[in-house]
Amino acid sequence: MGAAGIGFVKGHGTENDFVLLPDPDGVLELTPARVRALCDRRRGLGADGVLRVVRTAVGWDLGTPPPAGAEWFMDYRNADGSVAEMCGNGVRVFARYLAETGAVAGPELTVATRGGGKPVRFEADGRLRVSMGAYRLGGDGTATVAGQRFGGVAVDVGNPHLACVTDVALDRLDLREAPGYDTAQFPDGVNVEFVTPVHGGADDGEVRMRVHERGVGETRSCGTGTVAATAAALRHAGADEGALTVRVPGGQVRVELSGGAATLTGPAVLVASGELDADWWAALG
Repeated sequence: MGAAGIGFVKGHGTENDFVLLPDPDGVLELTPARVRALCDRRRGLGADGVLRVVRTAVGWDLGTPPPAGAEWFMDYRNADGSVAEMCGNGVRVFARYLAETGAVAGPELTVATRGGGKPVRFEADGRLRVSMGAYRLGGDGTATVAGQRFGGVAVDVGNPHLACVTDVALDRLDLREAPGYDTAQFPDGVNVEFVTPVHGGADDGEVRMRVHERGVGETRSCGTGTVAATAAALRHAGADEGALTVRVPGGQVRVELSGGAATLTGPAVLVASGELDADWWAALG
């Protein structure tokens, strides 16, 4: 493979996996077709989404000023090629990449996302702690799976969620198809979480979660989804704040809610790097 190949890195956060495309100077044309091909687990590398690693000064694509102090912009795309506001697991993987390549120094940095600046801190145990910012509980809603209705609550974590607390065994749910929801309530689509009630108390308890992500399908984890799940589970338990361990199919994370803001702590792993064939990339354009 020649020098014209497109570099990539593969990583995951609690098995929510991503292809990272280093593009510091903003020269890559990341089309929906290229994203879909990259994320396809048969004709591409396979991933839940793509993270383009670009300097904020050249990559910021919103019509508002970028977050202060954020040198790097996480340009996140869902597996279907659509642009997304934010990804909590993706931020940790993005920050891990920046640290391991020497693009940032020190235990703290701020990552620019379409959902705002996200401060990240590297913990002594190797996990990464992300200040997710404000979350907002909205109105009640309903999700439908195989004809069964689940009551939930809308949660805005910079992207839309419908978190449903249920006593139904999560392993029994068929999430191969997107759950039904009220499109008038969520005109831009929604991530749907199914969550068990809090076990062990609002300050040191745990819940389990499965999630169907907008534009992706069921994933092994969803960072913003764990925040939404925690907010819904705590409200179901009669609490406004607390700290919970959220167990997902891909592992576990810690979510803390306090003062209307959330923090998310969990692992991030880089597993491979290489080059995409330049002719393959060009043919997808």
